[in-house]
Amino acid sequence: MSRPLAVLRPEPGNAATAGRIEALGRRAIRLPLFETRAMPWEAPDPERFDCLIFTSANGVRHAGPGVAPLKHLPVLAVGSATASAARAAGFRVAITGSDDAAALLAEAERSGFRHALHLAGRERRMAEGGIVRRIATVYASEPLPVTAIQAAELTGSIALLHSPRAAQRLAEIIGEARSKIAVAAISEATAVAAGAGWERIAIAAAPRDASLIDTACALAD
Repeated sequence: MSRPLAVLRPEPGNAATAGRIEALGRRAIRLPLFETRAMPWEAPDPERFDCLIFTSANGVRHAGPGVAPLKHLPVLAVGSATASAARAAGFRVAITGSDDAAALLAEAERSGFRHALHLAGRERRMAEGGIVRRIATVYASEPLPVTAIQAAELTGSIALLHSPRAAQRLAEIIGEARSKIAVAAISEATAVAAGAGWERIAIAAAPRDASLIDTACALAD
């Protein structure tokens, strides 16, 4: 019997990933480890910037009405899901990076962008410098409680890890039981953050949800 796939990302992404898994006829364990919420912020003078950077659809989702003065700026997005969320919110996407933030910044610089505003989460990897002239925190991801019963349900599953932070949190929750869980990581950085001792670790061929699901399914069979 195929093993269940544990979806740990926050909502609404959790439901979306779990739905794709269940559409394949597989069982999904829905256990968000974090909850995202909007943070208060004020839009800076739009004349100081020539583009916006979103590394997550959460940035688009939680920017709120305060982003209105910046809507005319072209968007640099990490990943197709982020780009789709930006377009749906009325932004014009100039560049969609298919790899990571560093690759996106390099492509943006080659394209002539010099003054970027990054609308980001409180916990982030990108720092100000280079073409990133300012970072505004528009959302935060807060840990959700996980009971011992919920943690035990993950035994024997394939855990889908969408971020290094989720990898670290899962390692803390599971502890020594990690040898009974296999991990599908969306990136090498996420796999490294998970640490050692898991039954198996596999990295998705591309940093996209569909590729991560494919990787998890291969581990499950």
